[in-house]
Amino acid sequence: MQCNQDMDYYMSLCLAIISVLFLIRQFTYPAAYGKHVATGKKQNGFMVPAKYGWFIQELPSFLVPVVVILYRQQCNSLGCKMLSFMFCGHYFQRTFIYSAFTRGRPSPLRIVLMAVVFCTYNGFLQGHCLVYVAEYPKDWCMDLRFISGVLIFCLGMGINIHSDHILRRLRKPSEVAYKIPQGGMFNYVSGANFLGEIVEWFGYAIATWSLPGFAFAFFYSVLHWPEGLSSSQILPPKF
Repeated sequence: MQCNQDMDYYMSLCLAIISVLFLIRQFTYPAAYGKHVATGKKQNGFMVPAKYGWFIQELPSFLVPVVVILYRQQCNSLGCKMLSFMFCGHYFQRTFIYSAFTRGRPSPLRIVLMAVVFCTYNGFLQGHCLVYVAEYPKDWCMDLRFISGVLIFCLGMGINIHSDHILRRLRKPSEVAYKIPQGGMFNYVSGANFLGEIVEWFGYAIATWSLPGFAFAFFYSVLHWPEGLSSSQILPPKF
């Protein structure tokens, strides 16, 4: 038990350190994906179409924790099952549904491969925490932390899915150029889809009340808040 706790602690600490380093880099050099991808193959090398890129990079986040949970078979409490469903359900949607309908721009192969490594790492960390480390009482579903976390998670997921729908409607099937979104939460923030996921993962962190959960929420927020700030520079003044 202590060995498992130590592993979760150091993996979470590593994730937090990477988050800080990535935050510093993001303020100087925006991530090379989406609308920040420079045109031309010379700058980026091999480009992966958005549908395949999203499927490949998101799949480990769904598959790895499922394998960990099924292998251990100790996720018996209702709280543990619901938390597992929240995490795996999100990535089922991202892997099999979002990737099938996205009309985003291609991503450099190196970015896709880096995402695969991270999603494998984080998928294992979250799944390992739920079945090897976290101990939830039978009445965890009645705990204020769980209830508030689930509500925040659902709010964020709703914002994320609705914002993705708005982004898809901006482009015709053959278009990949970036267009300025309007409607929904895009009326208030420039990166509503990212905001939705940030809210989701902080809700998940509160519901799990775990160090890996908060480490992941912190990582995701520093990964995408700078991206949202840089987006605001190209939007109309009303944003």
